[in-house]
Amino acid sequence: MTTALITGSRGRVARALTDLLRAAGHDVRAGSRSPEDLDPPPGVAVAALDLGRPEQFPAALDGVDAVFLYAHAARIAEFTAAAEAAGVRHVVLLSSSAVLAPGAGHDPLARHHAEVEAALAASALTSTVLRPGAFAGNALRWARSIRASGTVALPYPHAHSDPLHEADLAEAAFAALTDPAPRGGTHHLTGPQSLTFAEQLAVLGRATAREVRAVPVTPAAWRAEAAVHMPGEVADALLAFWRRHDGAPVPLTGTLERMTGRPPRTFAAWAGEHAERFAPAEPAATGSGSAAGAGISRDRRARGR
Repeated sequence: MTTALITGSRGRVARALTDLLRAAGHDVRAGSRSPEDLDPPPGVAVAALDLGRPEQFPAALDGVDAVFLYAHAARIAEFTAAAEAAGVRHVVLLSSSAVLAPGAGHDPLARHHAEVEAALAASALTSTVLRPGAFAGNALRWARSIRASGTVALPYPHAHSDPLHEADLAEAAFAALTDPAPRGGTHHLTGPQSLTFAEQLAVLGRATAREVRAVPVTPAAWRAEAAVHMPGEVADALLAFWRRHDGAPVPLTGTLERMTGRPPRTFAAWAGEHAERFAPAEPAATGSGSAAGAGISRDRRARGR
C-alpha cells in the first residue's frame, strides 16, 4: 500500500482524490498551507505544507512514498531535493494543457507549469504529468452574476473549452498513483465535449430552469474590470487563449477514459450537481453581470487546481 502526500488539500480535486485513496486502503497525508482549515476524513493525517516554504518540506514528506503535487514553481528545486532525500518514489503532477499551446513560453500560466515539469524531469524522481484542459468548476466564477441577473459579460462568448469534471481528474490521478501502466508518462486530459461559453451558459440555464445568456463586452472592458483581482499578464494570457479558440473547437483526447476505464462526465452532469450555486438571488437583480466573471483558471487550477 502507498503512503501518499496530497498537496493543496483544500482543493476539489485533492479532496476527491483523498477519498478515493482512503477507500482503497492507502494511507493519506493531507498537506495545506492552512492545515487548521482542513476537515479530513477519519484516518487522514494533516501536515503543514506551504509549497513556498522549504523548511516545511522534510516533515511533510517524511515516510511518504508518493506525492500528488499542485504546480508551484517558486521553490520546486528545493521540493524535489527534499522528496529525493525522503525516499519518495513517485510524483503525480497536476500540470496544464496550456504548456502545449503555441507561444506557451510567453504565457505566464503555461510557463509556470512548464518550469515545474522541467524540474521534475531533471530530478531523480519518477514523475507522471497530468495536463488537463479547462475545469468544469471554472464556471463557478460566473455564479454571482448568474444568480443576480441570469447573464455573464464575456469578451469571447463563442470561445471553446473542454470542461473537465474535477471528479474525473481525481480518478485519473488515482489511476496514476496506483496503476503501474500510466506511471512515468505525460497525459493530456480533456472533457468529453468542446463547448463554447455560450453553450455552457445554456447548459447552466437548463440545470436551473431559467434563461442564462452571455452579454458581449470588449476585451478591453473585460480586462479593465478583471484588473481588480487578476494580474494584467494573466488577463492577457486568458484573452489570447479565448481569442485563439473563438469559434474553434478544442481537440479532444480519449486519455481520461483509457486511464480510468470510463467515459468522462459531461458538463451537464456537473451543472446538475451544482445547480444551487447558480440559483436566482432573491430579489432578482438586473444588469449585464460582471465582466470579470468570464475569467477562468487553466491550472488549478484550474487551479481549482
